[in-house]
Amino acid sequence: MDEKLRHALGDAARAARLRLGLTQAEVAKKVRLKSGVYGRVERGMMVPSVPTLRRICETLGISSDVLLSLGAQTREETAPTPPPSASEHPELSRIIHILQEWPPERLALLRKLLETADTHLSD
Repeated sequence: MDEKLRHALGDAARAARLRLGLTQAEVAKKVRLKSGVYGRVERGMMVPSVPTLRRICETLGISSDVLLSLGAQTREETAPTPPPSASEHPELSRIIHILQEWPPERLALLRKLLETADTHLSD
């Protein structure tokens, strides 16, 4: 892969990650890469394998066409946007991203814990 394409892939991945409010370490963990390796992908210093590219696409919610600069659309038009409430604070966006993978019973337990904590912290 030529240098220009490597940098385009890295730029698209970085833009999508930032839109989601995630750190490189968070993406690397979900993609099953070491944080430094994922950082090299974003800096255009290395090209991921096809299975890793797929996991990056799934994690960032972005198509491989966008990452590989194959589509006519720009990455700003096709990259996911976080929910409106998540765009207010990066920590909230990170929490939402984590919770999206939780099963309903775990979410219900977390809601009860948060309600209890909120009641005690508000006093």
